[in-house]
Amino acid sequence: MDASTVRRLTVVAWGMGLAGLALVAGSLLWLRSGYVLSKVNGESMTPTYAVGDRIAAERVDGDEVERGDVVLFSAPDRYGPGVQVVQRVIGVGGDRVVCCEEQEAITVNGERLREPYVRDGIADGLHQPYDVTVPEGRLFLLGDHRLNSRDARAFQEDQGGTVPVGAVEGRVIDGFVGPLLLGAAAFLGLVVALLGLVLAIGTRSLRRRPAQQAVLWPEHL
Repeated sequence: MDASTVRRLTVVAWGMGLAGLALVAGSLLWLRSGYVLSKVNGESMTPTYAVGDRIAAERVDGDEVERGDVVLFSAPDRYGPGVQVVQRVIGVGGDRVVCCEEQEAITVNGERLREPYVRDGIADGLHQPYDVTVPEGRLFLLGDHRLNSRDARAFQEDQGGTVPVGAVEGRVIDGFVGPLLLGAAAFLGLVVALLGLVLAIGTRSLRRRPAQQAVLWPEHL
């Protein structure tokens, strides 16, 4: 193999290595900055999520979430430091959330809230009426298992039980397509980087191998 070919292979090897490392670093950075992976530790969100379910949350600002979204948030003063809680957004800033006037149903801004996700169809079950106007920059959150959820209803004395939008760490998504794709991209980058390393080692050994001297005339006549 001539010297120019070896040089080209060396350039290719370096390119593969750097591209692979860049893909690994970029994928892992995007995964870390774009998603939060967590596990459900309680029954407050059954039947939507059971105890032990792994969930993925897309990192978003709290003011981007909408009614009906399931969010992952932290409220150290209520649930303890380092505890991640999963609950559903019932009301956003400016909404009036009322339960339960004539029948067991929640109304938001005067309209009955349809909640097919709640366990056993029970919208409240605690028989403790509340009427909360959500302050701007805050969210009113409830679990889907209303008979077994320590949610906004348990903290009515603190701004109607609402939490600041800044407490939101992410919006829970269905499935793990995004994180899995980023994980696959990181693995692919690692493979490419390793192939580049192998090629670089191979071309280095070729460059060190002494060239064979061509015999132009016989040593013995």
